[in-house]
Amino acid sequence: MKYALITGANRGIGYYLAREMALDGYGIVMVGRNKERLEHAKQKLKTYTPHIHTLVYDLGDPTAPESIYNDVKKLNLEIDIIANNAGFGSYGLFHTNDIKNELDMMQVNMTSLVHLTHLFSQDMVRRKRGKILNVASVAGFQSGPHMNVYFASKSFVVHFSEALAYELKPYGIKVTALCPGSTDTDFFSRAEVNRKSDLFRHKATPESVAIKGYKALKKGKSIAIPGLNNKFMIQIQRFVPRKAVTAILGIGMSKQPNKG
Repeated sequence: MKYALITGANRGIGYYLAREMALDGYGIVMVGRNKERLEHAKQKLKTYTPHIHTLVYDLGDPTAPESIYNDVKKLNLEIDIIANNAGFGSYGLFHTNDIKNELDMMQVNMTSLVHLTHLFSQDMVRRKRGKILNVASVAGFQSGPHMNVYFASKSFVVHFSEALAYELKPYGIKVTALCPGSTDTDFFSRAEVNRKSDLFRHKATPESVAIKGYKALKKGKSIAIPGLNNKFMIQIQRFVPRKAVTAILGIGMSKQPNKG
């Protein structure tokens, strides 16, 4: 049986990606750092498939990707899809932010994603078959003051995925960077965003983002941008000076003054 491995699978986009893949006949390997939430998500997914494995790892740990790969090998599972969904953001002025948190974010959003992709893509190349879905963001198409490391990390994911799609196409492997806009998850609360202007008030559901992302992966699209507004925003930036785009984001993302 073929399996799909999804990181950050216990909720949000990751959970719905797991559901869509289960509905498509895949066994599921769910990776997350919270054991209770992972088990809760597993119970819900049992409606769609009995073939579910959970692996509890924090991808902020540099040793986690290799441990995940080794666990999958011990279970003798064939991973046909890997969905690198785990990630988080932070908010504030870079020089005042906790540098450990910034470096952890880079580890999760970029380094662990690359490490996992490298490990599992080698098996896919040998089989001449496989799919890789990397969850990026529309943030990857511009610079983001007050969330600069997060925006930069997602830009990395976009460009890494696009280049990898070209490299792996001759081996029958599809690679997609899923670039959603604002999505109704706990992302903003975890990042403790307190912006002046709600640039992201129109939120997509994680379910709709997952469905569109998985469809794009199956079609072999290297970039998937759910939502006409998001596509328009990215295209219009081509005709606006980069400094202006950064300034607009900088003003909108600046800290909301405390009231009272």
